[in-house]
Amino acid sequence: MKPTPTFSSGDYKLLRELILKSKNETNAKEANLLSQELDRAVISKTDILDHSIIRINSHITIEDVKAKKQMKIQIVLPSFADVKEGKISILAPLSVAIIGFKENDEVDWELPAGIKTLKIIAVSNT
Repeated sequence: MKPTPTFSSGDYKLLRELILKSKNETNAKEANLLSQELDRAVISKTDILDHSIIRINSHITIEDVKAKKQMKIQIVLPSFADVKEGKISILAPLSVAIIGFKENDEVDWELPAGIKTLKIIAVSNT
């Protein structure tokens, strides 16, 4: 069963605003997927979340379960995205797949070639 994402109330509001602004852009599909994740998410009444939950600006180590390959990324707002630095936009498909989940969760990432299962190895929110 797919884990349920968790968001702080501040991130939830910020992401909802971002989705509204992105509806007419090229990443409308990702915005819709993110909206679906927000619809089923647990929203914390405070902005204090467990340190192992992925949120905006988190540094994450994820592993492709099948290939056993790890990668380190940071989820950022679209204006701060820089793939060379490992900074991935919150509206990128990979970010949408893992935002709101926590260490040791396994999530499915839908790619044109099929579904990839990712395991969240480590999360840092410093």
